[in-house]
Amino acid sequence: MKFPDDVRRELERRFKNKHRQWLDISGNPEQPEGLFWPLEVTLGIPTESQALKQVEDVRAWVAAWQTWRGAGSLSWSDRRWRKLGTQRVPEKLVLDSPAEVAQWIGEAERWARSQLRYKELIGLWPRLASKLPRYFDLLADYSEVDYRRLVDMVAWIDKNPASNLYPRQVPVSGLDSKWIEKRKGLLADLVETARGESSEGDFFHRCGLKAPPQLVRLRILDDHLRRRVGGLSDISAPWEQLAELDLTVSNVFIVENLQTGLAFDDLPGSVVIMQLGYGVDVLSCLPWVAKSHCVYWGDLDTHGFAILNRARGYLPELKSVLMDEGTLHGHRDLWVEEKAQHNAELLPLLSNAEQALYQSIKLNKWGQNVRLEQERIAWNFAWQTLQQILLPSCRVRR
Repeated sequence: MKFPDDVRRELERRFKNKHRQWLDISGNPEQPEGLFWPLEVTLGIPTESQALKQVEDVRAWVAAWQTWRGAGSLSWSDRRWRKLGTQRVPEKLVLDSPAEVAQWIGEAERWARSQLRYKELIGLWPRLASKLPRYFDLLADYSEVDYRRLVDMVAWIDKNPASNLYPRQVPVSGLDSKWIEKRKGLLADLVETARGESSEGDFFHRCGLKAPPQLVRLRILDDHLRRRVGGLSDISAPWEQLAELDLTVSNVFIVENLQTGLAFDDLPGSVVIMQLGYGVDVLSCLPWVAKSHCVYWGDLDTHGFAILNRARGYLPELKSVLMDEGTLHGHRDLWVEEKAQHNAELLPLLSNAEQALYQSIKLNKWGQNVRLEQERIAWNFAWQTLQQILLPSCRVRR
């Protein structure tokens, strides 16, 4: 026997699993609505034998439905039982639309808002019909200000596919950098779907906008090299300008953490590049880097190895340092948990030892999502190791 609360829980599960499909069908007249509707929920009429064993429960069940007031239509039937006589009992609940399900579970306002916005958007861009259901939460929960800004932004980019403006230059009310940054993937996806196109590249390329210059931060660790750039030691500049530097560099260290890079002391013929993350492809644009002995030092976690793997696609001879099992286990008391591991099963450009360590971390051999951040490694140990891997001609003399 299903009481109203049982039905509510069942409808909550159905709504969670099906609401995106329901939105597509209810908002798109070309979809066959009869695929889901009407929705019938049987209420579990007991047999006479079951009813005799739980008379009070059956009475409570019947009473609950007698006093029930809500969306949908309730069907009753008569049961002619030998010992209990004829009993009128609730048989099934029939719901004619997703709106009635939403009303049952307290989602009526969200459903109505999502359906209204869905219909508006496919009216503007019919190709969005199959895409929008995956953005149900956006349609249901965006404030009116954010929703209107999103629509205006998509409309402007759609009409100006190659504006070559910076995003903040787009004449849409209320735009700011943080708002755009959080929605770059969404905007590009909606714009391309609306146009019926699909292209490679980042948000800026896909939307015809100009990307802000990619700044690369580096420190020059050799006084002779510093004199070649006017004495500057800490530089943050677009990669196009850095590519023009006249540097004869022997060693290039690539580190993920800013403070790690700032901690480097002078090293002969050396430069340290900081905080590239997955943007390591920029290294291929710096001629003096490709000619150098390059060393990567990242966090000891799955993403650190994924960045190393990506960087090797541009610098095949790239060496890693302090990304080995000994370093990991030597700092066990400083481990933290990586929030979300990289999803690749294998990283083909890793060495055998690196691949084995990546697999061990990914498979939680030593604990859940083990991570050792590079800045937590004892600096005396790290600095000694870094000096030992310099090209022989550049090693610091003691």
